[in-house]
Amino acid sequence: MAGPQLLKDKVALVTGASRGIGRAIAQRLASAGATVVLSARSVDRSSTGDASLEGTLQETAQLITAAGGKALVVAADLLNAEQRAVLVERAVAVAGGLDILVNNAGYAEYAPTLVMADAVFEHTLDHYLRAPLALIKAAVPHMRQRGAGWIINLGSVTAEPIRAPFDDFSIYGGVTVYAAVKAAAHRLAQGLAAELSVDNIAVNILSPSGAIRTPGAARYIPTDYPTEPIEYIAETALALCSVPPAQRTGTIAYSMQFPAQQQLPIYSLDGRAILFPA
Repeated sequence: MAGPQLLKDKVALVTGASRGIGRAIAQRLASAGATVVLSARSVDRSSTGDASLEGTLQETAQLITAAGGKALVVAADLLNAEQRAVLVERAVAVAGGLDILVNNAGYAEYAPTLVMADAVFEHTLDHYLRAPLALIKAAVPHMRQRGAGWIINLGSVTAEPIRAPFDDFSIYGGVTVYAAVKAAAHRLAQGLAAELSVDNIAVNILSPSGAIRTPGAARYIPTDYPTEPIEYIAETALALCSVPPAQRTGTIAYSMQFPAQQQLPIYSLDGRAILFPA
C-alpha cells in the first residue's frame, strides 16, 4: 500500500525525468498521488540523445504506472528555445492544469574556466538559468489560476563558498563555471520566492548533499567515492511541495540534512515502504 496521498489531485511537471534524480522525484510525487508530466529529450530507445546514458521517459512512465501512479509524457529539448517556450502549455494541455514545477533537467559539463568552450558556457547558462526561468514564467499564470503553486529548482552543494587551502576538486575539477551558475540559481530562487509570495507560490532549492550516482553524474564520481541514496532527495522534493506554500518557501534544502531536521521518514520511490525511519 502506498504512503500518504499528500498530492492527490495535483499536477506536477518534472523535467529531466528520463533517468536519475528527475526519475526518482517523478516516482515519489506520483506515489503521493500527483499526476506527473514527464519531460526530457529521450522518449524511447530510438530517441535517446546519448546512447551512453540509460533511461527514457517511457521507462519512467512504466515504473510509475506499474506502481499504481499516473504519468504523462511530453518530450522537449530545453536547449532549444522554441521547445522550452511551449513545454508548459503542452503539459497543461495534456494534464488539465499545473500545480508543481520541478526544474531538474541539466547536464553538467566541467572544464577549467579559461579554456572552457563558449558553447559549454552557454549550455550551462541554458540548463541552469535560462530554461528554469522560462518555465517558471510560463508556469506562474497557471498556478495563479489554481490559487497556489510550488516550484522546485535543483541546486548544488558546489554553490557554497570555497576557502583556502583549496582542495584538488576546486583546483583541477573544472567546476568553477558550473558552481557559479548554480550559486546564481540559488539566489534567483530565493528572490523569486519573495516576489511570488503574494501569489501563494513557493519557490525552493533542492540540492544533493553530496554525490548521487546517477547515469549523468557517474562519470565524475570515482568508483570508491561515498554516495547518498537517491530516495533522500526524492523525499525532500515531496516535502517541499506538500505543505502550504507560505509555510516553506525560499528554502535551500539539502537532501541528507533536510529530512533529519524535519524528522521525516524516507519512503521507497513507490511510497510503499519506509526505508529509513524518522
